[in-house]
Amino acid sequence: MAQSWLDIPAGSDFSLINIPFGIVTYSGTSTPRAAVAIGDQVLDLVVFSEFDGFDGLADIQPYLHLFDEPTLNSFAALGRPLHKKVRAYLHDVFVKDGPFRERLQDNAQLRSASLVPLASVQTHLPMHIGDYTDFYVGKHHAFNVGVLFRGPANALQPNYTHLPVGYHGRASSVVVSGTPVRRPWGQILDTDKKTPIYHPSKRLDIELELGAFVCKPNYLGSPIPIGKAEDHLFGYVLLNDWSARDIQAWEYVPLGPFNAKNFASTISAWVVLADALEPFRTDGIQNTSELQPYLKPADSSVKPMFDINLEVDLKPKGVAASSVVSRSNGRHLLWSFPQMLAHHTVGGCPLNVGDLLGSGTISGPDDGTQGSLLEITGGGSKTVNVGGVERKFLEDGDEVVLRGWCEADGQRLGFGECRGQILAAWANGVAEE
Repeated sequence: MAQSWLDIPAGSDFSLINIPFGIVTYSGTSTPRAAVAIGDQVLDLVVFSEFDGFDGLADIQPYLHLFDEPTLNSFAALGRPLHKKVRAYLHDVFVKDGPFRERLQDNAQLRSASLVPLASVQTHLPMHIGDYTDFYVGKHHAFNVGVLFRGPANALQPNYTHLPVGYHGRASSVVVSGTPVRRPWGQILDTDKKTPIYHPSKRLDIELELGAFVCKPNYLGSPIPIGKAEDHLFGYVLLNDWSARDIQAWEYVPLGPFNAKNFASTISAWVVLADALEPFRTDGIQNTSELQPYLKPADSSVKPMFDINLEVDLKPKGVAASSVVSRSNGRHLLWSFPQMLAHHTVGGCPLNVGDLLGSGTISGPDDGTQGSLLEITGGGSKTVNVGGVERKFLEDGDEVVLRGWCEADGQRLGFGECRGQILAAWANGVAEE
């Protein structure tokens, strides 16, 4: 196992096997720029480039200016083969006594100029997101919610195992980790369960998801074949698709979620490249239905999911410490991201660089593995004890943190935090001046 010359803290999400990409600013910078996270440090790729840090990688030379852009879209558009080379090169730069030790290990000036403490940077949305589609492919979540509303006999709709169900979300309200989330107003049913009232949501919830960014577009009328779908995936983030369950319950018939889910969706700041996750492939939930040809994996020997440990921490307002309220895993999906891409484009829908795809809530099969409070509390029929405080749904001031990580040979590949705190709804539904 390769070791780094950089002191990487034990248990760091950003070990040598990761090298995730993000967009940052910090004291002394005037504009957001690309960086990678390593241990408790950030490597500013603009400064690294200016000091000839990439001289050992000829393929990236024509594109070094892209690191000075405020999003990763242009870098993502270069394609997965080049992403892989850049990540491998940076890995070797950080390897102790590696082939490029002169870049940083033996270059105190460049280390001082380009390495910045992670705690001192401000992270930003890593991509400009033109469109956001949220799928619903966590089968255990879909079943649990279906049982609550339709009973076990009709928990899953007839189409569920035949296609990846999804809806078009709202890209303009996707925010980066750490951004506060305002409790939304909307129509909910009054206590008589018949009359709608205009009121702040009383049943504010979280959804534990993975997100994937598109790096290669397809054109209008041109579906993405399942065998080429992986080429279109840049990398992965954690995603919390905040949900107002009472607004959702009143509005979703007949066209699905709308205001219940368009007020905020939080993603983690660091994009874990698709190639970094390759060693962690695993089987997902077996689908016993006969698939249409366009959804059949091109290579059935390739495991479709990733063994990503997932965790939800909840810190109620006034409680000193957070508590883990759920533990799940990325393998608890019925459909893979390549299948989501293939289905999304089967009718000719064009996807663009930076488009975000969400997995839907990833719940496990057992108690303690549910990815939403809706499931944990049985639709609000019971409470969960969090640090001595009872909760059914989120209250103002509560803070939620999603975490995800893989482990291999004592090193951790993590996503960093996906954090958000609930702010009180605006008085009378009107923002303060």
